[in-house]
Amino acid sequence: MKARWITRTLLLVAAFVTLFPLYWIVITSFKTQLDIGVTPTYLPWVDFMPTLDGWRWLLSEARSDVIRAIVNSLIVSGGSAVIATILGAGAGYGLTRFQYRWRFWRNDDIAFWFISQRMLPPVAIVLAFFLMFRYLSLLDTRLGLTIAYTGFAIPFTVWIMRDAFAQVPLELEESAGVDGASAANIFFRISLPIAVPGLVGSLLFAFVFAWNEYLFALMLTFQQATTVPLLLASRITSFGAQWDQLSALTLTNLIPAAVLGIMLERFLIRGRTEGSLK
Repeated sequence: MKARWITRTLLLVAAFVTLFPLYWIVITSFKTQLDIGVTPTYLPWVDFMPTLDGWRWLLSEARSDVIRAIVNSLIVSGGSAVIATILGAGAGYGLTRFQYRWRFWRNDDIAFWFISQRMLPPVAIVLAFFLMFRYLSLLDTRLGLTIAYTGFAIPFTVWIMRDAFAQVPLELEESAGVDGASAANIFFRISLPIAVPGLVGSLLFAFVFAWNEYLFALMLTFQQATTVPLLLASRITSFGAQWDQLSALTLTNLIPAAVLGIMLERFLIRGRTEGSLK
């Protein structure tokens, strides 16, 4: 009984630590700059009078900039996530089911080479990307940012899908092969449905990474292909941070990733059994 109360207490503390920052952003989006600058207040209509100034700025004054930034982020993040997941699934399956050999390189060496591409800090290679994209006329384009984000996400998707396919029983594929199924049918109808949780996890990881990325968006875009993180940063000016506008925009920024996670949640559970039943 005592252990149960300790567990519940720890869960409540963890929930508070996780949810209170979100609550703070919500109430800040309904405050004025004066209310934000004085003693911290927590309860609307009790500690402060709510206002829609931040949301009015978001939906009227900055509407065109916000829409453009969200559309750019959706195209770049969604495109890079889909491409990286497809390539990662193919590479992960190959590293799991086939043996590669080139000099002293084996499958584990190739897999480690993939993840080693993410060991360098991004700031160490951003200048090289800038010069390369300028030469290729890809600066301030959605295509250029999509290519960059795809390259960054592939190492992680390869590792995630490699582990996902390693959990697929080899006997299922062998049985399908004995029944006359082709290699393509085995991959698409047996292995891939079972590995759906890994596929969804890879997609979500790549999407969230691209959606929140700031440094490369700052260096590789100027106006036409700017994303939501850049718009957020623009609200911190020499006159100070516009916290009500920042909070409203931050809440808007949370919606796409949250909606995508809710939509794909069921596939994380269903995928484990679907492939083995086919």
